[in-house]
Amino acid sequence: MCPVFVTATVASAAEESPGAGVLSLLPEDSVTEHTLDTGHRTISYTATAGTLSLYGQDGAVSAKIFYTAYVAKDGAADRPLTFAFNGGPGAASAYLNLGLVGPRILDFGPDGHDGTAAKLVDNKQSWLDFTDLVLIDPVGTGWSRPAKADDASSFYGVRQDAESLAKAIALYVTHNNRASSAKYILGESYGGFRAAKVASALKDSQGILTSGIVMVSPLIEGQLLFGANRFALGAAFQLPSLAAAELERRNAFSEEAVAQAEKFAMTDYLTTLAGPTPTGEAARSFYTKVSELTGIPVDVVAKGRGFLSDSYVKHSIDGDRVVSPYDAAFTVPDAYPESGSDRGDDPVLDGFTRAYAGSFANYARNELGFKTEMTYTLLSGDVNSRWEWGGERGGGSRSQASATDDIRDLLSLTPSFRLLVAQGYSDIVTPYSINRYVVDHLPPKLAADRVALNLYRGGHMFYTRDNSRIEFSADAKAFYARGHNQTAPQD
Repeated sequence: MCPVFVTATVASAAEESPGAGVLSLLPEDSVTEHTLDTGHRTISYTATAGTLSLYGQDGAVSAKIFYTAYVAKDGAADRPLTFAFNGGPGAASAYLNLGLVGPRILDFGPDGHDGTAAKLVDNKQSWLDFTDLVLIDPVGTGWSRPAKADDASSFYGVRQDAESLAKAIALYVTHNNRASSAKYILGESYGGFRAAKVASALKDSQGILTSGIVMVSPLIEGQLLFGANRFALGAAFQLPSLAAAELERRNAFSEEAVAQAEKFAMTDYLTTLAGPTPTGEAARSFYTKVSELTGIPVDVVAKGRGFLSDSYVKHSIDGDRVVSPYDAAFTVPDAYPESGSDRGDDPVLDGFTRAYAGSFANYARNELGFKTEMTYTLLSGDVNSRWEWGGERGGGSRSQASATDDIRDLLSLTPSFRLLVAQGYSDIVTPYSINRYVVDHLPPKLAADRVALNLYRGGHMFYTRDNSRIEFSADAKAFYARGHNQTAPQD
């Protein structure tokens, strides 16, 4: 697919002199034309790689937010428009761009896990087939930066982040005359939590209503997520994902087998962990059952009294191999087999998926015409470590994070709003049982026919599996079609 370089926009006078800092490394916006053959039709589209400027109260540029937009040239005036971002906090949008929705996708070779063999190919399941796309890098990620290095507190927090992204979205809508388009938000991991917060901020501060949100492996309720090693309910939410991973490793995966693990998790497993520590034959039987489901040795299960926590990382596989919480079915040789605890990099997050960074930088330069000497930051530990979970109060903890109230309000106040939650079975970072619990406990009158949770083979980034990505993209297309065809409510 050869790009046609069309033009570069001219920065306004206010933007031409943002100072001699890092923002001076960002070039003007680049606009190129492309075509994509999806197999059932050819899509001509315009790609824009550029930045949106945010301003402080003094009228000076406070930050520039990098984005990549893909807009179909034959789209109707009301064609859906989706804004997408990843999570972290501190992750750039290259994951979703080159991993799921964009017109180009990163192929990781025959085994699907070799970053050194990764190459860009056309994405026949690109969501550009049914929605225009704007992929956004929050400040501190990708090529998005604050004007002043010491101004990070203006952006590195739940509230600040949501407000800055809502402003960026409003600017894009205004600059591109997209007020009549249905607005959707796509967010992965923390980005799912972020999506709900941004939708609320769009409504409250920008007067823009969101038609729907798609959450991929989202954080929704922190208090349910960060207690698997201490609380019976948290451990019960974790168990089905560990069981699904063990089934994958034994090539015995089936939805029926996972359903049996789910039933055990919420009955005998939960009540046993919630009660006194079992003894005698009852203990042996219980620990053996947990071991058989998860592949974790009986003695390790017994040592934790049935609480598994992160013991699966070093103990789920015979031999010197370690497991990734991002996909507990995926293992690599243990770099430190002599150590009793895990001390190596994560096989998924620090392994093959790191190739998204270099691949996106090359793609932006060579195909999208966005040329900069700035490093593309795929994952920022600095952003993550400085994040203010408590919003205005500062500090706080990720265990306090909650987007349930935002979801309830969006469902209540916008009758056409819908939510799709997509999860991988073997994801231990955000186990699917947690968000099933959240979805099941939304008020039925709000959630009926408007909220769905879909499960796919794979882990946190299940879309790196071709079959799961194809299945999910088809489900997303149906989700958008239902929203586009629904009748507007009558007064």
